Amino acid sequence: MSEFIIGNCEVTQQLKKLVDMVSVSNSTVLLRGETGCGKDVVARAIHATSNRKGELVNVNCAAIPSELLESELFGHEKGAFTGADSKKEGRFETSNKGTLFLDEIGDMPMSLQAKLLRAIETKTIQRVGGKGEIKLDLRLICATHQNIEKKIEDGLFRADLFYRINVFPIEIPTLAERKDDIPELLDYILKEIGANKEINLPIFDDSAVAALKEYIWPGNIRELKNLIERASIIFANKKINAKNIRENLLRINLPDFKEESNYVWEMTSELTDIKDSKKESDSNSNSLPHPNNYKSWFEYLEKIDLRRHLSEVECILIEGALKKNDGSVTSASKSLKINRTTLIEKMKKYSIPRVGND
Repeated sequence: MSEFIIGNCEVTQQLKKLVDMVSVSNSTVLLRGETGCGKDVVARAIHATSNRKGELVNVNCAAIPSELLESELFGHEKGAFTGADSKKEGRFETSNKGTLFLDEIGDMPMSLQAKLLRAIETKTIQRVGGKGEIKLDLRLICATHQNIEKKIEDGLFRADLFYRINVFPIEIPTLAERKDDIPELLDYILKEIGANKEINLPIFDDSAVAALKEYIWPGNIRELKNLIERASIIFANKKINAKNIRENLLRINLPDFKEESNYVWEMTSELTDIKDSKKESDSNSNSLPHPNNYKSWFEYLEKIDLRRHLSEVECILIEGALKKNDGSVTSASKSLKINRTTLIEKMKKYSIPRVGND
């Protein structure tokens, strides 16, 4: 398991437990999470730790044109359409006795969703232009970064298909939720890059690792991997500090190496702040992040989508308050110090379901 999912922080351990649980079954899994958080890695981990003897077959539903996706998934018979010069097996057949991973299933055209639903229910498929049914030993893993419930409301995704694929949902944590895993991820990615012996790897000092842990990582693990690969090009066989992370790698500005060779970046003021904040957190583990903490974001980013970020924070806090109060809207509104009617309107806005009895 550890060779696929790197890290040991609390949310990562929880993810590993869920993967262990579901891998021994043939149940359909729905992986949900932001772009770049590693849904494909989790799919590989589920397949590798399962008893499935066939291959893991990947299909990115967003990358294949809709007019070709049906043939790609279900295959076709010779002469089924112009250009079909021979019979072709689809990805479903290729994944027989293995696992079919449908990435970005939220982008699947409505016209294909009914055929996918039937394949899942009957465990059989029919090639394009074919008449006979082909039985399959099928195991399906789906993934999406989209709000499927909203797509159902908008008439862009079938509710019955959603309930079919949502047998065992797994929410993949963002890299921001896994910041304590960053040192292990850094070592792992450097070893991957170092497999190419022609590359001289950079060295990340403690201040650089601290800077990586401070960043918010909107692109998640994919963005971290890109940054480390970028560092291996710009800082080959050189030491990297916090200043390099902020000024040369996150913003891609080439450093003045003559100056860098005579200059050691010291984070004395920031280290003091870190120690002070640690003492405060020890004395009051329930304290909220101070608004001043957000000032440092512009050391890493050129611009921030304020409206989107505030909406995401608001949505998460509402869900957290509802969970704490067992779904009670009345109690959650008191926890958030807003009117009950205001909370209900916000829940409608973010498509947060009401599960309480009040």
